[in-house]
Amino acid sequence: MDRNDGHPFSEISETTLVLMTSDASPKPSPPSTMTDPSVSGQRPAPGEPFVLLVEDNPINQVVALEFLALMGLKTQLARNGQEALDLCEQAAPSLVLMDIQMPGMDGLECARRLREQQAQGRLPRFPILALTAHALDSDVADSLKAGMDEHLTKPLDFLTLRRRLARWLDLPQLND
Repeated sequence: MDRNDGHPFSEISETTLVLMTSDASPKPSPPSTMTDPSVSGQRPAPGEPFVLLVEDNPINQVVALEFLALMGLKTQLARNGQEALDLCEQAAPSLVLMDIQMPGMDGLECARRLREQQAQGRLPRFPILALTAHALDSDVADSLKAGMDEHLTKPLDFLTLRRRLARWLDLPQLND
């Protein structure tokens, strides 16, 4: 069998997909609101909304981080459940957007552990919103049972995400 397992399509890298989905105009550097925990660990001023994005897929990371930056939100990225737990212990976010399917600790287990830490008084209460491609009623029930407050489905839509986040956060006004 050949490298493509007999399929007529060649392998496409994540970089190729990002290039294929973006327009031809050059993009500016990512906004300063998008921080990488392995680089800066920056936190917003007190009272300013802060979102922890827990997502392992690089393309989904770019889309979600860009949407959050366009909303004027400070964000930090965790690539798996364990990294999310570690970051929350360092400083609690205003809200967590949690992917469900990730390597290592998945989003359901991470949400259960965060809620356990909150029940023990080790963390303050903050909303956890599932962010997943799984949209069956049973998937929604699993998210809520794990302690998540809402269940959002991918692909992300900017206005829908903004409306859902506005239920939990005082969002900056959008410039028209």
